[in-house]
Amino acid sequence: MKKLIAAASFTGILLVSCTPKASTSAAAPGTSTSTAEQMAQGKTIFENSCGRCHKLPDPASHNPVQWVGIMNSMAPKAKLTDEQHQWVYDYIVSVKK
Repeated sequence: MKKLIAAASFTGILLVSCTPKASTSAAAPGTSTSTAEQMAQGKTIFENSCGRCHKLPDPASHNPVQWVGIMNSMAPKAKLTDEQHQWVYDYIVSVKK
């Protein structure tokens, strides 16, 4: 019985660890997957959706890794779709310091 429980546990852990992780964040920091037109839409969304609730931060004030965390916490509050989230992120990290 102990061997059966151990085998079942091992199999469960193996299956969980081998499944792909769902991506809830933007693409890898510093990489853009959006077209120029989509990033222009991202700029508009950034200005209109984000600016509705607070003063807009300077996009150059944070690095791409920091923006991932900020976007992951703010995008749901702004009710952004996954596409809009990506467009805004790509726009923000494209702004040069």
